[in-house]
Amino acid sequence: MNHKKNQLSKIESKNGTTNHKQSSTAPLYEKLLQYASSGQRSFHVPGHKNGAIYQSSAISETFGQDVWEAILRIDVTEIEGTDDLHHPEEVILEGQQLAAACFGAEESHWLVGGSTSGNLALLLTVCTHPGDIVIVQRNVHKSIIHGLMMAGAKAVFLTPVLEPQSTLAVIPDLQSVQQALRQYPDAKAVMLTSPNYYGVGADLTAIAAECHAHHIPLFIDEAHGAHYGHHSRFPSSALKAGADGVVQSTHKMLAAMTMGAMLHIQGPRINRTLSKQRLSMLQSSSPSYPIMASLDLSRYLIDQYGTELFEKGLEARDSFVQGIAESDRFEVLKISCSDAQHRENKQTAITLNTDTDTDTDIDIDIDTARGRLAESSGEKIAHWTQDPFKVVIYDRMNVLSGTELQKLLEQHGCFPEMSDDRYVVLVFSLGSRMEDTIQALQALQQIEEQLVITDSRTQIQEDNRHEAIAETVFSYSDTLDEPVDTKRYESDLHNNRIPLISEPVEFTMIPVSEEQIEAISLEQANGRRSAEMIIPYPPGIPILYPGEYIGEQVHAQLMLVRNHHMKVQGAMDTSLNTIRVYI
Repeated sequence: MNHKKNQLSKIESKNGTTNHKQSSTAPLYEKLLQYASSGQRSFHVPGHKNGAIYQSSAISETFGQDVWEAILRIDVTEIEGTDDLHHPEEVILEGQQLAAACFGAEESHWLVGGSTSGNLALLLTVCTHPGDIVIVQRNVHKSIIHGLMMAGAKAVFLTPVLEPQSTLAVIPDLQSVQQALRQYPDAKAVMLTSPNYYGVGADLTAIAAECHAHHIPLFIDEAHGAHYGHHSRFPSSALKAGADGVVQSTHKMLAAMTMGAMLHIQGPRINRTLSKQRLSMLQSSSPSYPIMASLDLSRYLIDQYGTELFEKGLEARDSFVQGIAESDRFEVLKISCSDAQHRENKQTAITLNTDTDTDTDIDIDIDTARGRLAESSGEKIAHWTQDPFKVVIYDRMNVLSGTELQKLLEQHGCFPEMSDDRYVVLVFSLGSRMEDTIQALQALQQIEEQLVITDSRTQIQEDNRHEAIAETVFSYSDTLDEPVDTKRYESDLHNNRIPLISEPVEFTMIPVSEEQIEAISLEQANGRRSAEMIIPYPPGIPILYPGEYIGEQVHAQLMLVRNHHMKVQGAMDTSLNTIRVYI
């Protein structure tokens, strides 16, 4: 990497300014501090007695006590003044109301079991009878599949569109949602995920309006977008787009402790009494007060110092991107929608009024909203979004895989969020600082210098790669509805060959015995019902879920995956010479 030494010096010398706002309140956290300093004697659980057990000399000398002591002093239970998560009336209620105001919801609920508990609660609220149908994005988090199982529901899966520049799966297009709603008018909800792990998402306004026109709620797993809408450079939030139920992992991109998340609700389409009951069933009867306090504090930080903290994180991120731009080897992924286009779209976005609980307050004119995803002629998604805090890098020479690059970064003390065959995802946040950027840039510079590859060898590898891909693509391109991009043909196969809308797939908690399953050759699988999940990777979109019928289109896709030796997750036989089906 040809970084100029003064580039790192400039970054090292930057100092942020501090403009503290007038103090507000973090009600639960403040109450816990009062308790910790009161000197009261504990004759209640938990058994560590405000951390006293860890203060004994033998234990403290072995394990240390500083961190534990600070945390355990506020690790209390439901006593006078600390309120009850399952029946909040005082400081927890106040904290959740402040969260609702901060995030733009009508009701917000603290989750101590991560976004998983929020996804489960939403599904179990709308699915009240076995066989209820939910329209679901095909590549969702496993907690949503588990919720369908717990509810005994049926899923109509929608295949997501791939963002053209990155070929990453994002959300289904508006047309697929419209068609599914027409085919299944009794569906209880539409459930999508945005943004994805890579920080790529799409405008949800038109889809929300379409759901509301059919009188059903839109649920969004926004686990990676808790910060959305809190700075002018961030995409708009799912709540602002009109979603009825939104689950956010506050611990992922904000400042809560791990497992701290929130469920936000607005509008009249969710039975709020039932949703609270479901949450009470799913969450521990002994919720963690440190986790709840961290949710309270995370919201407080946004309310009081949000702009300042986000800008420090963005400064670190921008300096990293600028440093990468000087590299001859590594590159940052840029998606189809430019930052300028994104800001223009944000300025013209439809403002939602969520002050009351009436149906019209969060609805948008359906024709206007539908136009939001149709304004770009010939494109399935009109407005892509990209999270600036998710910096996706890759080796532009296509020599290092994302997984290999991640391992090299870890050897230099930098631990990315995740990687795949192509990309490495680096997560910046309001907690990121310039010293993080400096170390990451230095690590990449050292990695680049260590990769001694001659120009001729690199060129030979590139030529061989393109020849192999071109030969493979030409052999089957006539079978596809549209031409594929030879650079990323594996991903485009999924976009062209997976059915956009599945038949209803039944989910259940009843285990299936091995006697009801057999392994057969893939050639014989057409017309059978799959007993396993098949996920070609990339792009990580499941072709099949257990219980889903293998039609001609899917069978042809499976044959392509096998014949071209694509990587497969979920299958017992990853070569796909055989597949497990129900007898």
